[in-house]
Amino acid sequence: MTEGTYTLVVELAEPATIEVGALGEVEFAAGAYAYTGSAFGPGGFARVERHRELAAGERDARHWHIDYLLGHSDAGVAAVVRTADADVECAVSRTLAEGDDIERVAGFGASDCDCDAHLVHAAGGDRLRRAVERAHGAADAAGGNG
Repeated sequence: MTEGTYTLVVELAEPATIEVGALGEVEFAAGAYAYTGSAFGPGGFARVERHRELAAGERDARHWHIDYLLGHSDAGVAAVVRTADADVECAVSRTLAEGDDIERVAGFGASDCDCDAHLVHAAGGDRLRRAVERAHGAADAAGGNG
C-alpha cells in the first residue's frame, strides 16, 4: 500500500452552485480546481481511485467536501499529482494559494487544519496542473507540512 499526499486537478465545464455538506451552498465558476488531500491510513492512495469512481458516477457516497464537487455532472478529474510517503498536504495547499490568478475556495477541505482552504480555482487547467506539480516538488524538498 502506498500512501502520501495527492492533488486532484478537476475540470468544471459549467458554473455550478453545489450543496457541500456543512459548508452549505458553494458557487463554483467554470474552470479548473486543484484539491489537495492526504491518503494515510487504510487504503492509502486507493482513496484517489474512490474519487475517480465518484466523478465517473460509479459511486454515490459523499464523505469529504471534494466528493460534492466530484459528484456534479459537469466535473471530472483531469489529472492527479502524488507525493508518496510524505505529509505535504498543507504545504502544497499554501503554495498553490499564493499563485497568480489562483483563488482559494474558503474553508473547502480544510476542516481538520488551520489552512484557509485545500481547494483552489484557476481559469486554465494546464497551467494549474503545472503549478500543482511545482508545489508538490517544493513541499517534498522542504520536508513536509512543518
